Amino acid sequence: MTDIPPPDGCAVVIGASGGIGRALTRQIVASGRFGAVHALSRSGDDAPVGAIGGRMDLEDEASIAAAAARLETAPRLVIVASGRLHGRGLTPEKALRMLDPAAMHQAFAVNTIGPALVAKHFTPLFQREGRSVFAALSARVGSISDNRLGGWHSYRASKAALNMLIATIAIELARTRPAALCVGLHPGTVDTGLSKPFQGGVPGERLFTAAHSAAALLQVIDGLTPPDSGGLFAWDGARIPA
Repeated sequence: MTDIPPPDGCAVVIGASGGIGRALTRQIVASGRFGAVHALSRSGDDAPVGAIGGRMDLEDEASIAAAAARLETAPRLVIVASGRLHGRGLTPEKALRMLDPAAMHQAFAVNTIGPALVAKHFTPLFQREGRSVFAALSARVGSISDNRLGGWHSYRASKAALNMLIATIAIELARTRPAALCVGLHPGTVDTGLSKPFQGGVPGERLFTAAHSAAALLQVIDGLTPPDSGGLFAWDGARIPA
């Protein structure tokens, strides 16, 4: 990473116990660009060396507000690296008949509502002058215009809604912090628990390690400028259409 934040700023990674979140945290710590790096997760345990661990549950707004209040310096980089695709009671739908409102709620709670609440509590802490970045991991399948296959209704819809929130948050953020950015990031298909059940058809060269994806995403963040705020960008820097 090159000149993103001044050294007095802090970085915050949410979902730091996951594959991509842990890799991001380690690389941000190694960059030495921040006075502190906060690694937040639901458990709050096992932060990477050099990071400050802390608890945050994306489904509990009080925990999000409390985590923001604990910061001792203004955040210059906030990354939401959490996501939910499958799990207990949640499976990507192959057909409309599989839609389940409880499962859809799970997807939206973590993929959409959670990141929005993080923005609500953390972006007001950005300094009014200088560059700050709020980024959330999204997905190419959340692009409405790029949807060719259908299916995965809850996940697609939750990421499409996240992309819209990113666009609207960016507009509001620019009014008071014109040098700040709010963006979505598509990490590619990464060899983590989230993608594990769906890796069968992915060519080996397109299945990334968490470290590779994290390095690519940080490089993308490094190259963004205020006119890019509100957009969704892939790991290779390409802008993904809404």
